[in-house]
Amino acid sequence: MIKSELKLGILGLSEGNGHPYSWAAIFNGYNPEVMANCPFPVIPEYLARQNFPQDTIKDAKVTHIWSQSRAISEHIASASLIENIVDDYSDMIELVDAVLLARDDAENHLKMSRPFIEAGLPIFIDKPIALNKRDLNKILALEQYPGQIFSCSALRYAREMQLTKDEHKEMGVIHAVYATTPKNWRTYGVHIIEPVIRAIEDIGSVVKSFTVNDGEKTIVGIMWSSGVMTTFAALGKAKVPLQMIFHGEKSTKEYKCTNTFDAFKASLDAFVYSVRHRKRIVEPDQLERIVDIIERGLK
Repeated sequence: MIKSELKLGILGLSEGNGHPYSWAAIFNGYNPEVMANCPFPVIPEYLARQNFPQDTIKDAKVTHIWSQSRAISEHIASASLIENIVDDYSDMIELVDAVLLARDDAENHLKMSRPFIEAGLPIFIDKPIALNKRDLNKILALEQYPGQIFSCSALRYAREMQLTKDEHKEMGVIHAVYATTPKNWRTYGVHIIEPVIRAIEDIGSVVKSFTVNDGEKTIVGIMWSSGVMTTFAALGKAKVPLQMIFHGEKSTKEYKCTNTFDAFKASLDAFVYSVRHRKRIVEPDQLERIVDIIERGLK
């Protein structure tokens, strides 16, 4: 077990994804004046609602950053109090205890994660880990020990998106789930797939599925062997909430994402725990099930 403060390296930035700013700030705190110029306005807004340094994750710091641009790296480092910038991400290997691959361009995950995995470093790969089972299996095949690779949607840990045992009992047998997210399927579909799959532990295997995709909006419907029907909809520019609606034999319940900071922090906390204890948190079969649904939506 690692007892000293963990040194983390972070990789960014992908289009539309400001995780290097927010994730590093959750560990390090941040400079409000510099963060105000972050190209993702929602980040300084929700960071300002927290209490720093009390709300940081203790015993771990983001100490190194790489991005595709020195200027981008310098701005993230200044905003999120990262001390070191590297010009080649593989330079981090001897300098950090673990890595945050904070980019959601899944087509690059295998290439960018490979040197760290092969070096034995624990790595958090941003969602989705892959867009198809072929690439997922290539990534998982590199794993040097159980739990080295960690990947999830932060909404896996969003308290307001979790179905409790009492709520499940109150609804009775769940017959259908309808989940929606704004934006695109490739990067946001996982945010509704993972909480639903986690909520219904005995969902079973896929019996039938259909996909409707017009280039902007994607809907994937699945009938599971348990009898549950799930519909996952990424609706592009439509003003829809990120939510799940569970329809049970006794009642219907809705769950909406309302606290991004807490979800991010809880997922990063889980990664730190997995690093310290060398414990697998998300099982490979769960990742495969999630990626399978993502792949169906891209066909």
